[in-house]
Order: sequence, then structure tokens, then C-alpha cells
Amino acid sequence: MPDTISPAEEKQTIFSGVKPSGDLTLGSYLGALRNWVDLSEQYDCLYCIVDLHAITVRQPPAEIRSRCLSQLAQYIACGLDPVKNTLFIQSHVPAHAELSWVLSCYTMYGELSRMTQFKDKATKNAENINAGLFTYPTLMAADILLYQTNLVPVGEDQKQHVELTRDIANRFNGIYGDVFTMPEPFIPEVGARIMSLTEPRQKMSKSDTDTGCVYLLDRPEDILRAFKRAVTDSDSAVRFDLQEKPGVSNLMGIYAAATGKSYADIEAEFAGQGYGAFKSTVGEAVVELLRPIREEAERLLKDKAYLTQIYTEGANRATFLANKTLRKVYKKIGFVAK
Repeated sequence: MPDTISPAEEKQTIFSGVKPSGDLTLGSYLGALRNWVDLSEQYDCLYCIVDLHAITVRQPPAEIRSRCLSQLAQYIACGLDPVKNTLFIQSHVPAHAELSWVLSCYTMYGELSRMTQFKDKATKNAENINAGLFTYPTLMAADILLYQTNLVPVGEDQKQHVELTRDIANRFNGIYGDVFTMPEPFIPEVGARIMSLTEPRQKMSKSDTDTGCVYLLDRPEDILRAFKRAVTDSDSAVRFDLQEKPGVSNLMGIYAAATGKSYADIEAEFAGQGYGAFKSTVGEAVVELLRPIREEAERLLKDKAYLTQIYTEGANRATFLANKTLRKVYKKIGFVAK
């Protein structure tokens, strides 16, 4: 029997990056993180804390450092095994910034100007429309292409970035040959789309500043308070109907994801009880769902030496892979070898 894995048997690579510009949410966990745990058995997974992306908007230095460590601790607490997954901080792998500059020379102004997220962020940060805010999709392309990524877990709002990444890779490959793997957007089969508790037609976002968001490290009393304030409707029936009852349907989705119950079971459980009991029960289910995550993350955050070891080892593994691609790129475009 051969000792090496044949090319046909090699695992595909998954890459995903999340900014440390806000705390991870219940939506992050139910919609993505919980599903990432099982992917390591089938794929080579790299999960990056993208601090370079975070500074397109001003961040207090102490806060961004704290959030990087907190996010790493939460990743591990959510079940991402640092032995099976490569967990690292983006700025610890210089190849991200280096490849980003090269790719910016193969990215068209018109392509960047059409990015919907730039328009949205420019509106929200009118006093700080910096070049990084405009060119960050090229850095995102570098993040993905550095690792010869096959699959990128994305939501609907990020598909445009993967398409731009593919356009850049296709342009570069067309000039220099087969350099980059062509990435594909990846949407896991299982994943709950969690909406804001106060704006149930909008996705729950870590940038929310109101009570519409529940964070993984929230205290139980804060979680219960948020669910008691959740928007429902003037009716009193617990029934799944996205068009007529978006708030109730969102709460049902959360409860189903937290408990494994079907919508039919939930409707039967709360028949004739009204929204007060329903919201309290959903809140309590979320408290118990997040309790072990919060407790483990808090324990990990007290062990800075362990977290340092994890992000250092992760960066070393990522650097090895990234530099293989960067050396190939530099050779193709004609840079003198070191």
C-alpha cells in the first residue's frame, strides 16, 4: 500500500476569514461556526481572523487586540479543533499583504467601484472613505488565492467577492498560466439564517448596536432580556410564516436550531400560550446552548500562553502554504528570487 495520498484522494481546501471588529453572534454560530466543526474531517480548513480588513474602519488598538484573542478563544470553544483546523491571525502572515499588492495591479478600477459593500460602507463612514475601504476586495482575493482554496463559505452578501476573486484569478492565469486554483462559493447543507430580534427582515449582525443581536459571550440575563424584547406581531399564534410573521418565524428558527425540534412540534408546544411564554422559552434554550461556549471561552482567555501557542502554530502552518503560492507568483511576474 502506498504511504502517500494520491492527488485524487487529497482533501479540498476551505478558507474563511472573519473580522475582529465586533463580537461573534448567535447568528455567526448557528449559521456558520457550528457547521464548520464537522468540515475538518472532509476538508483542509483554514480559519483566519482578518485584522487587516478590520482597520478600514478606525479601531481602538487595545480593542482590536482583545477581540482577536477573544475570537480565537470562541472559535475553539465552539468546537474548532486547532489540531484539525489551521487557526491564525491575518497580520501574522505577511504574504496576505504582499499578494494583495500584486493582485491590485491585476484588478480593474471599474470592478472595485461596482462592489456593493463599498458603496454601503462608504455611506456609513462618510468621514473616512479611505483607499483600503475601496481596495479591500483585492486583499480578500489574496486571502483566498494564497491557499489554493477550493471552497469559500459565504452568505449571499459575500458571493460578489468570490466572483471578483475568480475574475482576478482567471485574468492572472490567462497571462501566466495555471497559477491559482479557481475558488467556488460554498454554502453548507445545514445552516440556520438568523435574523435580528428587533428587525427580523435583516440578518443578525455583529455590527448591531441595539438589542437585536445576541452575542456568544453574553450573560444569561442579557440574553433573556433580548428575547423578551424581540419583535413579534399583533397576533398571538406561534406559527411559521416568513411573509406575515417574520419575527415569530425567526424565533421559531432559533428555537429549532437550539433544540432540534421541528416547526410542527414548536407550533404544537405553544398552541394557545401566546408570545410571552414562547419568547421566554426560546431565550432559555439559547442560554443553555451558549452556556458551555461562554464558559469555555472565558477559561481559554485566562490562558494567554495557550492562545499564543495556537495562533503561532497556526500562522506557521499558514505561512508555509502561503509562501509556496507567493514564490510561484513572484517567479511568474519576473521578480528576482531571494
